[in-house]
Amino acid sequence: MNPDVEVLRTQVLSDDWYTLRKVTFRQRGPDGDWSTQSREAYDRGNGAALLLYHPGRKSVVLTRQFRLPTYLNGNPDGMLVEACAGLLDGEAPETASRREAEEETGYRIGTVTKVFEAYMSPGSVTEILHFFTAPYEDSDRISAGGGTDAGERIEVMELPFTEALAWVADGQIRDGKTILLLQHAALAGLIQAGAPRRPGRTP
Repeated sequence: MNPDVEVLRTQVLSDDWYTLRKVTFRQRGPDGDWSTQSREAYDRGNGAALLLYHPGRKSVVLTRQFRLPTYLNGNPDGMLVEACAGLLDGEAPETASRREAEEETGYRIGTVTKVFEAYMSPGSVTEILHFFTAPYEDSDRISAGGGTDAGERIEVMELPFTEALAWVADGQIRDGKTILLLQHAALAGLIQAGAPRRPGRTP
């Protein structure tokens, strides 16, 4: 642990959906003096995100669903285009990524490749997100997807990789994890760019 940080007290502010804590701590600066601060930290567990890509078709599978926090902060319809993702819920990150892919998109994926992990909002949220990629084939699809939780309305989308990158550039894709995965795919050369076509939706 960091010898320059000492947690003084922790107060649970909310434990309804996930856990919001107020933490008071003191931190030693370069001059040796200690300062006391309080911060709130939201603990929702860690998660996994997976980008499904088809090298031959030069396409990716994404989802589209309503996200209330974005609706409350300027997203006109609250809809967000995303890579499939979810909380680990006690599973290994690789297992959770495959589970989320099957539940949300209907694709049952075997081997996944971990590309990195990142804190997505380190100023207020404790979550570490594990990022994965995996190729898919039409034969991997075993259901329509759409999620399993009550109230979930997840639209499954297959679109050209070049179109997905264009959506990042013009603001149609504004989800951080999805942007990171698409940029990784471009930098790593997972999908060779081809001529864009109009995006389609999986049946």
